[in-house]
Amino acid sequence: MEVFGVLGQIGGGFTGLDWTFIIGYFVILFSLAWWVIKKSKDTTDDYFLAGRNLGWFVIGASIFASNIGSEHLVGLAGSGTTDGVAMAHYELHAWCLLVLGWVMVPFFMRSKVFTMPEFLERRFSPTSRWVLSLISLIAYVITKIAVGIFAGGIVFSVLLPNMRLELGPLVLDSFWLGSILVIVLTGIYTVLGGLRAVAYTEAIQTVILVLGSVLLTVYGLKALGGWGELRAICGSEMFNLWKPLVPDGVTSTWAPVNEVVTSIDAATGDTIKSGRMAWYFNDNYPWLGMLFCAPIIGLWYWCTDQYIVQRTLGAPNEKEARRGSICAAFLKLLPVFIFIIPGMICFALAVSGKSPEIAGVMLDANGEIIRDKAQSAFPTLVMAILPSGVRGIVVAGLLAALMSSLAGVFNASSTLFTIDFYSKIKPNSSQHQLVWIGRVATAAMVVIGLLWIPVIKNSKGLYDYLQGVQSYLAPPIFVVFFFGVFWKRLNAKGCLSALIVGFILGLIRLGIDTPVKLFGTTYTEGSFLWIMNNMFFQYYSIIILLVCIAVMIIVSYLTEKPSYERISGLTYGTITDEHRKESRSSWSTIDVVLSVILCVLILGAYLYFRG
Repeated sequence: MEVFGVLGQIGGGFTGLDWTFIIGYFVILFSLAWWVIKKSKDTTDDYFLAGRNLGWFVIGASIFASNIGSEHLVGLAGSGTTDGVAMAHYELHAWCLLVLGWVMVPFFMRSKVFTMPEFLERRFSPTSRWVLSLISLIAYVITKIAVGIFAGGIVFSVLLPNMRLELGPLVLDSFWLGSILVIVLTGIYTVLGGLRAVAYTEAIQTVILVLGSVLLTVYGLKALGGWGELRAICGSEMFNLWKPLVPDGVTSTWAPVNEVVTSIDAATGDTIKSGRMAWYFNDNYPWLGMLFCAPIIGLWYWCTDQYIVQRTLGAPNEKEARRGSICAAFLKLLPVFIFIIPGMICFALAVSGKSPEIAGVMLDANGEIIRDKAQSAFPTLVMAILPSGVRGIVVAGLLAALMSSLAGVFNASSTLFTIDFYSKIKPNSSQHQLVWIGRVATAAMVVIGLLWIPVIKNSKGLYDYLQGVQSYLAPPIFVVFFFGVFWKRLNAKGCLSALIVGFILGLIRLGIDTPVKLFGTTYTEGSFLWIMNNMFFQYYSIIILLVCIAVMIIVSYLTEKPSYERISGLTYGTITDEHRKESRSSWSTIDVVLSVILCVLILGAYLYFRG
């Protein structure tokens, strides 16, 4: 009990019962990881793809756990506190997982690849594989790894505010200690066990995460006074999925150039009304961006990103891979209710005065939500309203989400580096050497991610940061995969040109935005750099998309046709009757019915959250 007393002093409001549940979580997690590691073989197939023997539930739970991480615990809950259900659009992209299962999985499983860049090599060329691997590794560093580390620090700074370590002149507070702790604990079983350890531990973490988050929502609504009270305090605007798509002053949803701007003449004091191009400079999420940009990001992420698709590649056959995707799609509907709604509950408890503790953290002197503080909404709610014991379960869920998302990206990064780079440079490497290099690559990615944290700390919101960066990197990858699968005439030169041009356009925008976020740099109003920095990120993403489509088609038709025999089975135009029969035998009526039910649930959510 003395140990629990010390832990209670470090953890503020934590009790011995809370610590029992938290420690119990780690015992279960590492016991399972150790069991899996003992069964693992020192081969690339086993380490990177779990021996291609994952069942549908493990695949679905692993996809969900990998996705549900830092950007949800910190960013999505924070978005719910400041903007209500506006960001639920991204979470309702669960239908993209159906596209993965029904459209892309047959091609991926047929190709028997380890990585998504390897699929591009089969479809186009080895150079395309190398370029995509490089883009993916950069994307993982500046998004998933760095954001995961940062969110771990945010959560620990709220849950364990008194944790502090002094090493001479170096002082580590709870933020940095939490970040390091999450990395080390996650890295232990990820480095040793590979995808098999990641997938099985994520299945357990999914159960703990969902249970903990549901408990937080239930206790939050109880403290507030119920669902009706939440709607009354938040108002129709925060419950409206559609209003954030229409900028203030726009007379019609389908007329983005008709925004009315009101200003005051300094000399006469008269009110002046004028029109401006609302679709260029707007802080909302307008309809054009959500209609065209958001689905592109969703399809790139869920259907072509190694971080997600690697789980389906670990399936023994197309049937298990598809059902795993459908399972993940149903789980993906949960974040609206277990992350966004708790964020809104945090807002309601603060502004209504029903929780002076939360109000003291979240509100400024004028009673307005402090945006920077909103990122700690989820852990703040945990500490403020949950009883002893339940708090420990929910904190275990928090840790599960943080660790599962990092474990997934660690494994995906090591797979990309080892299979797509090192094995090409050292083709005679043994299986043991390749596994060892994969472990070393993971450690290197973590160090680079730590160096990127200052950029994220200065962003206006974690979820905004993540969506912005992904919007710049996703379009060229989406184009080469989907156009490559559906259009057999497109060739390797067109693919490579689209990847390079799109990547350069994304880096240009990141190069312009980063000094503003990191150093507070300002550009002269009206200058090219100012226009680029102020253009809404979704619109810039659409520009990249259109440019990449044009480049890929034009270059492909100006050069020779690809060999259709070489790409047999890798595009819809080269599928044989044997391929069709094999794919048809992998699904049944239940798969179709479940997919339709999912689409109905998504439509129902859009109809309900209309203000």
